[in-house]
Amino acid sequence: MTVHIEEAPAPPPPVKGTRGSGDDRRPPRRRVPSGLVPYLLLAPAVIAILAVLGYALFRNVLISLQEFGRKQLISRTTEWTGLDNYKAVLENERFWDSLVRTFLFMAANVVLIMIIGTLLGLLLNALGKKMRLVLAVSLVAAWAMPVIATTTVFRWLFDTQFGVANWLMRTLGFSGYDQHNWFGSGFSTLTIVTLLIVWTSVPFVALNLYAGLTTVSGEIWEAARMDGASSTRIFWSILLPIMRPFFMITTFLEIIWVFKAFAQIYAMNGGGPDRQSETLPVMAYVEGMGQNQYGMAAAISVLTLVILMIAMSFYFRLILKQEKENS
Repeated sequence: MTVHIEEAPAPPPPVKGTRGSGDDRRPPRRRVPSGLVPYLLLAPAVIAILAVLGYALFRNVLISLQEFGRKQLISRTTEWTGLDNYKAVLENERFWDSLVRTFLFMAANVVLIMIIGTLLGLLLNALGKKMRLVLAVSLVAAWAMPVIATTTVFRWLFDTQFGVANWLMRTLGFSGYDQHNWFGSGFSTLTIVTLLIVWTSVPFVALNLYAGLTTVSGEIWEAARMDGASSTRIFWSILLPIMRPFFMITTFLEIIWVFKAFAQIYAMNGGGPDRQSETLPVMAYVEGMGQNQYGMAAAISVLTLVILMIAMSFYFRLILKQEKENS
């Protein structure tokens, strides 16, 4: 019996220009220059910010150049006045009083926030696991509270008739706190608002400082203590230089947040009594929504933004100087 074995047909020759052939001449992929990658990654966020905030800012500037009141709002007419709104604002003594009040209010808040937040951050780093967890949860709870809800609680605490503050002062033996009005002056009103803002802002500083301290090597602490350095000396000579970028950027953020604080002040007492607790954001809102002077309110908001940018330019210069020294 004869077995015939058929040979397999030879594979066809590769077609010129297909994969697997030696003549594959596809053009190489174009690579994005490495210098453009950061800008391309930031582009979506920048575009979104310009779309959301840029248009609103542009419209605000346009309104500040108009006579925009109840009449124009109803009739839908446009009356251009140029820089008359800015002139009226700059000639208004209440604007300059609010400006000084805003800077003093901001300085007091930022100093207290940074000091107390730093102390709590150091405490978090020194505590054991259980107590650190309790303190961290408490800080997060204070931080997560809605602004209006927290403001309402503080209004109850300092209520004239049923407030805990009056009860506590009477219990401690102080006289004159039977239905004492804590909101009877602009200074006392802003003092209570300061307590509120410090209460809600300190957790951000404390938790971020603790997170930064966890990156500091334990050998640095041990070496400093072996050399006999006190806790104060360790902070000023070792931790502060290491954590300087954190303190600078956190202070920068707190200045912006406190400078533009509005909800706490307005919800606490509406800028009163007699507009004595008005800051620039509150003044802009009262002039716009309360007095129906939207053109003047827009001018106040634009001037507020310009003043903040001028004030922060000095801080930017300090940050750039520190970066050059470190590099």
